[in-house]
Amino acid sequence: MTASKSFVLLLLFTWLLAACVAPPPANIAGAATAMPTVSLAPTAVATSTATATKAATATSRPTAVPPPAEYTVSAIPLAAPLADDSAEISGLAWYGDTLILLPQYPTFAGNGGFLYALPKSAIQDYLDGRTTDPLTPQAIPFTATGLATQINGFEGYEAIAFRGDDVYLTVEANGRNGMMGYLVHGTIASDLSQITIDTTTLAEIPPQSGSPNKSDESLLVDGDRLVTLYEVNGAALNDEPVAHLFAPDLAAMGTVPLAGMEYRVTDATAVDEDGRFWVINYFFPGDLDLRPQRDPLSEQFGRGATHQQHEQVERLVELELTAGGIRLSGTPPIQLQLPGDDARNWEGIVRLDNRGFLLATDKFPTTILGFVATGEN
Repeated sequence: MTASKSFVLLLLFTWLLAACVAPPPANIAGAATAMPTVSLAPTAVATSTATATKAATATSRPTAVPPPAEYTVSAIPLAAPLADDSAEISGLAWYGDTLILLPQYPTFAGNGGFLYALPKSAIQDYLDGRTTDPLTPQAIPFTATGLATQINGFEGYEAIAFRGDDVYLTVEANGRNGMMGYLVHGTIASDLSQITIDTTTLAEIPPQSGSPNKSDESLLVDGDRLVTLYEVNGAALNDEPVAHLFAPDLAAMGTVPLAGMEYRVTDATAVDEDGRFWVINYFFPGDLDLRPQRDPLSEQFGRGATHQQHEQVERLVELELTAGGIRLSGTPPIQLQLPGDDARNWEGIVRLDNRGFLLATDKFPTTILGFVATGEN
C-alpha cells in the first residue's frame, strides 16, 4: 500500500469515529416535546375518577348491600284486661321468673289500681306450642296513695325495675313549669299479693330538652345504684346526653355521659354480667322534631329491607356501662321486620333467657305482647 492511500484511509477512519461519538442533534428533544398528546390518557383518567366517585357515594349511603337481616315479631295473645288498648303498657321487668307488666295508668280498668304478672313458664308454653290460648295475667293490687295528685301534671308511669323485693318506677309529669320526671320506690310482696309505693319520698329527674311529653323512660339497676335514661338523645335536641344515677334510697348520685342516639329510647333490659343491656330505639314518622338530618347507626350498619320501604324505625340497640359512662357496644342493632305503615310504639322490653326478647306496645296500633327470636332455641 502506498503512503498516499494509507493517509486517505486514516482520514476516513478518523471521520467515522467522530460521527459515532458525536451528541445527537439539538432539535431531537424539541421534536419529542412537540409530539401531540395521546387522547387515551385523559379518557382513562376520567373513567377512573367517575368510578371512584360512584363507589364513594355508594359507601356513604345508609343501606348495606345486601341489607342487614330483620327479625320477625311473633304476637303472644293476652286475655282481658291487658288485651284492651287502654292498658297502655309502658314497661316490662322480671321479678324472679315472673314477668311484670306496667300499665301507664294502673287504674285503667276502672276497679282500682293493678299491675299484672305472667309466669315465664306460661310464656314458654305458648312459644313452644303447648297451648294456643290467650295468656291470662294475674292482677297485683297496686297502691300509691295520693301520688297522682301530689305530682303536678301527673302523666303516668313509664318504667319499672326490681332490686330484690324493692320496686322502682319512673313517673312522667307536665306541670306548671313544664316537663319533669320522677323516681319513686316501693315494695312487692313475694307472693304477688301487693305492690305498695312510698309516696313520702320521690326524686326529681330534670328533662334534657324542651320536647313535650318526654322524660326518663328507661330504668336500670346496676348493683347499688339506679340508672335512668332520657327518652330523647339525638344530636339536634340533646347534644350532650347523660344518664342520671340514684342510690337505692333515691338520693341523687350525679350523672354520667350517655351515648347519643337518634329517635326515642323507650325502655331497657336488665344489665347482664358484662355490663351490657339493650334499649328500644323507635321513631314514629309523625314526630317531626325527632327526624334527624342523619342517623349514624343506619349509616354504619345499613337499613333492613322493610326499613327501606317505610318511614318508621323499630330496632333494638345494645349499650354498655363503663367507668366513663354509657356507650354503644358496637353490636349491630336488631332491626324488627315492619308489617306495613302502621308504626308499633314499643314501650317495654325484657330478655327471655337466651331465646330472644319480649316486647310490649302501648295502645298504638293496639296492645301487643311480642316475642323476637334471636337465640338458638
